[in-house]
Amino acid sequence: MFYRTAESVSPKHPDKLCDQISDAILDAYLKHDPDARVAAETCGGHGEVFVTGEITSTVEDVNIPSIVKRIAGKEMKVHTKIVKQSPEIAQGVDTGGAGDQGIMIGFATDETPEMLPREVVLSRRLNKYIFGKYPYDGKTQITIAPNGSIDSIVASFQNAPKNELEKLVQEFIKKEELSGKLELHINPAGDWSQGGFEADTGLTGRKLIVDNYGPRVAIGGGCYSGKDPSKVDRSAAYMARRIAVDYLRARKAHEVLVRLAYAIGYAEPLEKTVIIDGKPEEIEGYDLTPRGIIKYLDLKRPIYEKTAMWGHYGEGFDWDK
Repeated sequence: MFYRTAESVSPKHPDKLCDQISDAILDAYLKHDPDARVAAETCGGHGEVFVTGEITSTVEDVNIPSIVKRIAGKEMKVHTKIVKQSPEIAQGVDTGGAGDQGIMIGFATDETPEMLPREVVLSRRLNKYIFGKYPYDGKTQITIAPNGSIDSIVASFQNAPKNELEKLVQEFIKKEELSGKLELHINPAGDWSQGGFEADTGLTGRKLIVDNYGPRVAIGGGCYSGKDPSKVDRSAAYMARRIAVDYLRARKAHEVLVRLAYAIGYAEPLEKTVIIDGKPEEIEGYDLTPRGIIKYLDLKRPIYEKTAMWGHYGEGFDWDK
């Protein structure tokens, strides 16, 4: 055993604002065109938001500035530069091939009801608990000692006075019945009122470990937000999680890790490995082509903005069930 630490960021963090904007744009297209090809990237900060990417769709009237302003604030100045998907990429996807190469990781563990690492779950629960009273930019972090007790807690939230924030943390400790050293770092750099895009810049895909399983579990590296499900770095990652959950339950395992790998334009995975409590075997019984995954998980729906708020796993999505 060793020390384990994970952080969580609130939906008002500038990077998560960008993730939400990118996924809200995707949802807006999928709502009217389930076959839309979308790759929307967002960068924002200091009163301005830039949206760029490749979108091919029958829908032509999506109001991107209104989406940005709904999520980031009416005062934002919005710049857009959208082009169609490269025909050289499209020719491989049109035939059912993967939209990119890459490695996708799925993970599940029996140590929490969410089937996620305990440090990830606790840091997220604490963040949600604080966000309920202070719905602003903020971060939490929890370190678990080798014996399973809580070693330290970090909480830093915009517009939350240190004494009030510490009360919330203490309430959370009592509510979750946590014990251990419990060294608290509450607004460790001092109280702060300037946050979000006012204080910092954000970028789509810059909180990948928070989006996935925390730093204990390796990830394939691909960003999810703003990408339609033809991009396997999103859809196959969701499928990998579903497979991990299925094997965890079927084998009554402690930990399951899934590895999938794809080549652009090629439908079948190049690797399909499941590691059950340290023992690898080949995955069987699933259609792991992009079309098969999209159909199985029903991924052509406008469901993605919510995934960009608190993490893509352990939040009750279909690939968690």
